Amino acid sequence: MSLSLVIGNKNYSSWSLRPWLFLKFHDIEFSEIRIPLYREDSKDRLLQYSPTGKVPLLLDGELKVWDSLAILEYLAERFPQTQGWPDDFAERAAARSISAEMHSGFTALRTYCGMNCKRIPATKPLPEAVHPDVDRISHIWQQYRQQNRNSGPWLFGRFTIADAMFAPVALRFHSYLLETNKDAQAYVDTVLDCPAVKAWIEAGKLESEVIAAFE
Repeated sequence: MSLSLVIGNKNYSSWSLRPWLFLKFHDIEFSEIRIPLYREDSKDRLLQYSPTGKVPLLLDGELKVWDSLAILEYLAERFPQTQGWPDDFAERAAARSISAEMHSGFTALRTYCGMNCKRIPATKPLPEAVHPDVDRISHIWQQYRQQNRNSGPWLFGRFTIADAMFAPVALRFHSYLLETNKDAQAYVDTVLDCPAVKAWIEAGKLESEVIAAFE
């Protein structure tokens, strides 16, 4: 087996974090190819690996898989022991739905609260468009934590693809001190306490690159 994951800056690249976290959480061996983003040569370097010129990209031998959610789906099939989705039929449907919602939505939150591992947690003025995103995410976390509180600390009890998708959002809630409900805050704390997430954050803090648009 020869897995490689092409990622961007750990400090900023939330999409890169998602499959990286899934691999690390399940102790799947892989190598990292880190390409700093928003440099003059970034696109050319990325196109050497990815047909889209974007991160992340998974290399499994000669096979290429791109897009965070597609990579996560592939890894769950490639390594069935990871149990990427919940066992229950209805819960699988819910987990897929909220993962897809994260993948395609919450544009305002992503625009105005970029992931930044070096940021000292603090509030900042946010446009009105961000608040519905915060409210919806808070409701999602509250709903599934309340439903699954007896089976583990993650959204569906044990760690699933849904958690990999929402982990960078939890980091944003922490970095910008976004107000949420008790259950959602407990979920943020679960993400922050995860050893793999801590390792990513520490690596991000050691990076020297600064992308002004995300500061």
